[in-house]
Amino acid sequence: MNTEIVIKWVDPKTLKPSPDNPNDHTQEQIERLAEILLYQGFRSPIVVSNQTGNITTGHGRTLAAIHANMNQVPVSYQDFDDWDQEYSYIVADNAIAEWATLDLSKINTQIPDLGLIDINLFGLKSFEIEPMDKYNEKTGAKELDESEFSQFDHSCPKCGFEFDGK
Repeated sequence: MNTEIVIKWVDPKTLKPSPDNPNDHTQEQIERLAEILLYQGFRSPIVVSNQTGNITTGHGRTLAAIHANMNQVPVSYQDFDDWDQEYSYIVADNAIAEWATLDLSKINTQIPDLGLIDINLFGLKSFEIEPMDKYNEKTGAKELDESEFSQFDHSCPKCGFEFDGK
């Protein structure tokens, strides 16, 4: 396998999506991603297979770039040993990010340290800033009063242990 990676700037409208990409992108996601790309620029190139000529990663970024009327995007053309490796890369790129857990309470505690920023540029869906008086200053943890316990399922999501929440 060729390990040399070359980045080229190309018109996103010339890129071919993989017909086997199992990831779907909503219009809402594409529009938000376009805003983020216009603000941040491209931080990760789109990856295209030298074997098939199709996008392996970056389908959403390609659609967002087209939506934002960008005429050039960074593309990394890469070799894959075979179709199995190319396909597993397509799937893994989409799936592995779902393993992570985003700590929204940590983001809430860090927002006051940022300058003026549109929180939509974080890419979070349905995110609301919590008032700082609900956080413990020493630990950064959200402090709940007794009335808020009723919103929880009263079971541990990892082990299934059930408790009454009080």
